Amino acid sequence: MSAHPAEDGGRRIPRDLHPLAWWAWALALGTAASRTTNPLLLLLVLGVLGFVVTARRTEAPWARGFPYYLWLALAVVAIRVLFRCVFATGVTPEDHVLLTLPRIPTPAWYAGIEIGGPVSLEAVLSSAVDGLRLACLMCCIGAANTLANPKRALRVLPGALYELGVAVTVSLSVAPQLVASAQRVRRARRLRAGSGKGVRALRGIVVPVLSDALDRSLHLAAAMDSRGYGRSGTATKASRRATGALLLGGMAGLCAGLYGLLDGTAPALLGLPALAAGSALCVAGLALGGRRVRRTTYRPDPWRLPEWGVAGCGLTAAVLLCVSVGYDATALNPSLYPLSWPALPVVPAVALLLAGAAGVLAPPPGRPPAAGPSPRAADDRELSEVSQ
Repeated sequence: MSAHPAEDGGRRIPRDLHPLAWWAWALALGTAASRTTNPLLLLLVLGVLGFVVTARRTEAPWARGFPYYLWLALAVVAIRVLFRCVFATGVTPEDHVLLTLPRIPTPAWYAGIEIGGPVSLEAVLSSAVDGLRLACLMCCIGAANTLANPKRALRVLPGALYELGVAVTVSLSVAPQLVASAQRVRRARRLRAGSGKGVRALRGIVVPVLSDALDRSLHLAAAMDSRGYGRSGTATKASRRATGALLLGGMAGLCAGLYGLLDGTAPALLGLPALAAGSALCVAGLALGGRRVRRTTYRPDPWRLPEWGVAGCGLTAAVLLCVSVGYDATALNPSLYPLSWPALPVVPAVALLLAGAAGVLAPPPGRPPAAGPSPRAADDRELSEVSQ
């Protein structure tokens, strides 16, 4: 037996990376994407996401939904461009007018918004870039859902946030479960020679998917109720009130502190002092609320060098795009006047390529779980993973 569980004679044994490492990497890459409107850098972000997901995704059901996030991102870009064309904002003499839509009169109280009118090339490009940036953020969340099992992330949450984490985990798993249900229904239709297209085929897929989702939700609710989720246990009413008051006060302090840091005209007490006080109240509330939750962990997820490498790649890319060192900050947000091809800044491009190294630093994924359990058994297994 090797001394290190992740190595065997110099070869990395397949294992699942810590889920928080993938989430830290994806959120950091999303932060980097939010700092730029350069279409070349945004396309590079999508390329990095595609490479890492292709290299390190598993065969689990939740790992098959990334193409659907790409289609959703494309729809976001198209909707953003369509709205910009319909709700015109006027043109300038320097704009290149593509077409002119019929103008619809609007009432006086609707001043400032025009429906129809001339549509310029600059307006279309600006809306497409804005939609592309939003699409990158959605794909970052989709990559995190694809690469990391969200149920395993509950193991590192504080005890006071455990029940809230369960609710968040169930909500995050809805989209992968719907994707898996849609794939099962499509395979069943092909086996039954169901080759309909259009609205008729959509109706034949949507209804079974919704029925399967309802059955899974009922089974999951019954399993959670049988395991005592949402019950107060031995906590007294005074303890629950004190925990709620500390958390609410802490959140208010954090909001006030962030507002004071962002607004230079705010009083000094609304800056770091309010942020520190809010953090202290939140920590006290989490510590007090965690006393009534007792959990054991079976085979905790390790945090080793690959986890540090993956999270560090994403954080490095976010920091380099936030500090604007070694390049012109205007290259991150190129202007459309005059209309020209955007330049590709070297440092941000290298930073995003460095984020793509996560696909190499992460260990290869483990084997997929055995197939064939019933829906009720699958819900019990998922809930058991949440409870560990």
